[in-house]
Amino acid sequence: MTDEIPETKLTLSKRRWAEEGKFLTGRITRAETDRLPPGQHLVKNWPVLDLGQQPQISVSDWSLQIVGAVENPVKLDWHAFHQLPQTNTLSDIHCVTTWSRYDNRWQGVSTHDLLDMVMPRPEANFVLLTSYDGYTTNLPLADFASEDGILATAWESEPLTRDHGGPMRLVIPHLYFWKSAKWLRRIEFLVGDQAGFWEKNGYHMLGDPWREQRYSED
Repeated sequence: MTDEIPETKLTLSKRRWAEEGKFLTGRITRAETDRLPPGQHLVKNWPVLDLGQQPQISVSDWSLQIVGAVENPVKLDWHAFHQLPQTNTLSDIHCVTTWSRYDNRWQGVSTHDLLDMVMPRPEANFVLLTSYDGYTTNLPLADFASEDGILATAWESEPLTRDHGGPMRLVIPHLYFWKSAKWLRRIEFLVGDQAGFWEKNGYHMLGDPWREQRYSED
């Protein structure tokens, strides 16, 4: 579905940044007391970045499909999703465009609880995320299953707004935020890794901000 994503000023700029290695500092070590990854600066607001379109999905039309190498593939509507255990987390977020924001309070379903329900098979090693705007991104299963990973429906005790990925988005705080797909509609469990939209356009397959994995190593 990535072919459906329109070219925008942002996509053109971010491809150019990958080609130029923009924002790289070369500082990949992390002291135990460090909280801000190399090359990042703090913001108080929450900047909005997207691929030029913000899909409008009502909760009555929303669903999440979970497929691939799992014992229990499922399609959840909004009601069924909220019947799952609900979790609160607190985490920082780090965007590849160099901003970071501390202490974000999320509510939703932890990725651990989702994994307990669908039961990935032993051969499952990766997940591919697909959004309602056609965006895709990939994650190792181990990162998807991180302790503070959450399928978030609320931020700071308010429903997640459309511009920030509402009604539901993924949040994986320890990776650059392009890995935390907005407007999530499908999770596919894979045996082998598969590049998503930005990964096909010069960005790193993992995206660890502490190792400054902004761009592809190829």
